[in-house]
Amino acid sequence: MYKQQKLNNGLRVVTHNMSQRNSIALGIMVGAGGRYEQKIIKGAAHFLEHIVFKGSRNYKCAEIKEMIEGVGGALNAFTAEEQTCFYAKIPSQHFDRTFDILADIAFFPNINAKDVAKEKTVIVEEIKMYADQPAHHVVDVLEKLMWGEHPLGQGLAGTADTVMGMSRQDLCKFHQAHYAPSNAVIGIAGEIENNRILALIKKKLSGLSVRKAPGCIPSNLEQKIARYKISDKKTEQIHMLLGMPGLAEGHKDRYKMSILTTILGGNMSSRLFSEVREKRGLAYSIGCSAKYLSDTGLFAVRAGVDNKKLVQAFDLIITELRKVKKNGISQDEFQRAKDYLVGQLLLGLEDTMDHMLWMTEWVLQQNKVKTIKEVLAEFAKITKGDIQILAQQIIDEKKFNLALVGQVSHAQERDIREILGI
Repeated sequence: MYKQQKLNNGLRVVTHNMSQRNSIALGIMVGAGGRYEQKIIKGAAHFLEHIVFKGSRNYKCAEIKEMIEGVGGALNAFTAEEQTCFYAKIPSQHFDRTFDILADIAFFPNINAKDVAKEKTVIVEEIKMYADQPAHHVVDVLEKLMWGEHPLGQGLAGTADTVMGMSRQDLCKFHQAHYAPSNAVIGIAGEIENNRILALIKKKLSGLSVRKAPGCIPSNLEQKIARYKISDKKTEQIHMLLGMPGLAEGHKDRYKMSILTTILGGNMSSRLFSEVREKRGLAYSIGCSAKYLSDTGLFAVRAGVDNKKLVQAFDLIITELRKVKKNGISQDEFQRAKDYLVGQLLLGLEDTMDHMLWMTEWVLQQNKVKTIKEVLAEFAKITKGDIQILAQQIIDEKKFNLALVGQVSHAQERDIREILGI
């Protein structure tokens, strides 16, 4: 069972005792990501994720890595639109020191000017690297198309200009504002002694001051006609990403959406994989996914197609979306999709790291954790008719947003516009 506790300063702790494990996964997740930044400091959350590893109150840069990796552990971090997470997986006997290091870099980073100046060039090179990778770049093109000047449309890492323009003071101010104890969750999964671990956390972090973190700008996805954007690049294939508004994090139909994305393009048994790749050989990479945020979401179909087969592939994708919306799905594919998702969930939660991330994000976003039993009960209530109803709500051709990266001819662009009805 999950055990949730809260310190007096608002810091939340969620633990799950997984018996007979040799590892413990530990994460510190903060409600601070790309959508919490003003335009002038776009990329601050991601920059901060980098800079904390340069040193903290009690640990030097080399010690942070060596003291965890030196005992066989793994240490990493990620930044998303609404959270930043610092995490580690270590042999159980090294938990105490690993927790002390992770808590130190998350809540007590040095952030000195010399490190900030040096890391700017590293991050700018990272931005260039992803811009050179069409499969990554097409995501930025779509998000800009959908969300425009809103922080969600400006890219997680920011731009070379915003990164180079950021100062130590900017990062310190962002950290002070958002890394409040009430805006963070510590998650721990593995064979643990809960009371001892809680005492350790209290000793290290109960002195953090009580304060409220700022919120984010609400999303606005008003759209009356389909849109498209082409990023002209010399590529061996055209990368396509078709996106439309999806569901928010806590939406009641989230598990229905998981089934819909699986049926359309979640695995090798999916409709798009079968029709676009297997039967016609129009793409190597083809799939469907959903992203859930606190007040909005994204439903997307992606593909990498032969330059000459763009229109044929896109037309087929739209045809399959229309079929699901009009005709629904078969009982067989519905059951296979449900069984696949349940199986993937059960397999994933056997791992201490996956389990830690699962429950920590739940607590950060919803202030609770759904048990596996509760999730399975949610899936059991869904019918195949529910999936068609959801498809009819989500697949709205007036709200299609198509991002293309590659060399698109005028004739192809004309045909794409015709399919989109614009």
